[in-house]
Amino acid sequence: MSDLEKDFAVHEAICAQRYEAIEKSFTAGDKRMTRIEYLLYALMVVVLFGPGVAAEFIKKLLGL
Repeated sequence: MSDLEKDFAVHEAICAQRYEAIEKSFTAGDKRMTRIEYLLYALMVVVLFGPGVAAEFIKKLLGL
């Protein structure tokens, strides 16, 4: 195996590890973005219906 082939094999191994780390961060970021999306939907409902309606809904939801 030549030096070039060895260097390329090492490069491929390092890139594979980096790619795996990038994929994990994308998965974590996707979960975060989904949560933010749901929070934005809730905020839109509060803005559209007003804070009083949202408060009553939360009271009913929590059984208060």
